Order: sequence, then structure tokens, then C-alpha cells
Amino acid sequence: MSIPRRLTWIVALLGIALGVMSGPLLAQNSSNAYAIVDGWAKLPGGREMGAVGKVTIDPDGRHIWAIIRCDAGGDRFGTECLDSDLDPVVKFDPAGNAVESFGGGMFIWPHGIDVDEDGNVWVTDAVSNANIPAGDPRGHQVIKFSPTGDVLMRLGTAGTPGNSPNHFTSPADVAIAENGDIFIADGHNNDGNNRVMKYDRNGDFIMSWGKTGYAPSEFRALHAIDIDSSGRVFVGDRSNSRVQLFDQQGNHLASWTQFGRPSGIAFDSNDRIYVADSESDDLQNPGYEMGIRIGEIETGWVQEFIRFPWADPRDPSGNGAEFVAVDADGNMYGGEPRPRELRKYVRVRP
Repeated sequence: MSIPRRLTWIVALLGIALGVMSGPLLAQNSSNAYAIVDGWAKLPGGREMGAVGKVTIDPDGRHIWAIIRCDAGGDRFGTECLDSDLDPVVKFDPAGNAVESFGGGMFIWPHGIDVDEDGNVWVTDAVSNANIPAGDPRGHQVIKFSPTGDVLMRLGTAGTPGNSPNHFTSPADVAIAENGDIFIADGHNNDGNNRVMKYDRNGDFIMSWGKTGYAPSEFRALHAIDIDSSGRVFVGDRSNSRVQLFDQQGNHLASWTQFGRPSGIAFDSNDRIYVADSESDDLQNPGYEMGIRIGEIETGWVQEFIRFPWADPRDPSGNGAEFVAVDADGNMYGGEPRPRELRKYVRVRP
């Protein structure tokens, strides 16, 4: 017996409301095996949650590091830490309690974060040059901290954009290889430097690759960078709606469009890739929707899609998880600049 069309749509809407996707209801469809833990992240002293930047996992596989931008009020965007002393680098325990924080007053628009095998924390300031007050010694930098917030290294020239080995323009993200080499996604803007910068563990420049464009090894807004278990460098080439894969010498290996419009990239211990898409809609990336796609890193096959149920495709700033991380137990964490949430997704079925 066929199901009446009206009943089919009722079931579809109910599935969206519950965050459960099944059947041929959406173009990038797969069952949602995760449940959201409401109110997971808790900041001390009554501090309100600001826009959440990138999230990543501590080497212990259990603690979560996140960028929490300072200003939690109004529609301020791009300068949330300009005049604030609040710490934007925050470490959470598995229960969502903040157990460490630092970096207050050091950034204007903290954006990317990575933690190396020694537990050191690397943070980028992707502030636009137009948003840096005259004479302000911040921005266009990547800063390395100890696990407790001591400054160990600075890359880039503070407050000064450029395209030399010693200058960045709004660096969006950073990834540290097993041998300590440093890979920086430079930068955040469509018409910026659009290159990957590589340094050794001491901060000495090794090489760079990329330029603005649409061809392989060309970029428009490098929004994310990460390294998989085999050492390949994955770059979220967001405005080109693709993930580009490279070896660590900058040789182009592949371009993947099946993960949507990538804002964040992460990997788990089972060699799966997680890509957060906070911008796809029928104008910017027709045929795709906002959400998190999960797939195999070897084949690129997308196996699961977690749709952000409150997404508004007409919101130009994007919605849902812009960044994603996965802990040792397979739980996901989504960093949302808007609506200012750090969500935990618990896997509830295989």
C-alpha cells in the first residue's frame, strides 16, 4: 500500500525536527547516529558563550580545546576580542567544564587552533586588516603556547599583512605534523594570499604553495587545514567548495567536492574524515546542505550526513558547525560561530 503524499511530508518534517534523517528525503542523505548533548559546554564565573571558532582534541583524546571569541553580545563579527581581556583559548574536560584558559588580550579575531603531540597549543589570528586599529600590535600571526599558556613562538609579523615568508594575511588555520613541521592556511579571504605555508619545528621557513584561483593547487579562502594518519595535508578550499589533498611537499593529490563547502576538517582514529559545512545552499553550493559529512579518508566515500536542523540557507554568515573535532570515544564537537554554541554530539548507534 502506498503512503499518502501528505503523510510522507509529515514524516519528513518530524525527522528534521528530531535531527534524524532516513530514506530519500535529502540529496546528501544518511541516517544520523548522533544525539546532541544540550548545554554541554560551561564557562566559569557566569561568562556567556561567545562565537565559537575551531575546536580540536588534546593528545589525551578526552579533553577538548576551543576558540571562544570574547564578545557574546550583539551582532559584532570579526573583532570580538578587540577590546576584551577574556581568555579566548579554553580547554574543556569530557563533562564540558572549563579547566584551563589563556590568551586574553592577545588576539582580535582568534580563529584556528591545533594541539601538537607535546600538548602545545597553536592559535591563529585571522582578523581582517581593515579591522585592526592603527598601531595595534595584533593580527596576522600564529602563536604557539605551552599547555598552560606560556608563549613559546610567534610566526608572522604582528599587525602587518604581507606575502613574504615572515608575513601572513589573515591566517585561518594551522596543523602540526608528527615531525613538528608547521602548516599554515594563509588566509581567510577569497582574494588574500591563498597559499599553504610550511615551517620546520623551530619556525624556520621551508616552502609554500598555492595562489588565488580555481585550478588544482589554487585556492579561494583556505578555511581549514589538517593532516591524516598517512601524512597527507587536507585543505578546506571553502569558496571553491572542495577539499584539496596534498603530500607534505605540496604536490596535489586529489580534489574532493563530495564533502560540500568545507569550513572545518577533522579525522578520527579509525581513518574517517569529518567535514563541517556551514555555508552550502542553493546559491553558494547548489545541491548541498549545511551539516557534517563523515566518510573514508582512503576512498573519499561519504557514509553519513548530519544535517544541522536549524540551518537557514539565506543567512550570509552561515549556520551550524563551522568547525568539528572527534574524541577518542567517537563523540563529535561542533564549533558554531552562530548561534554561539559548542555542541557535543554523542554517537548513539553504530
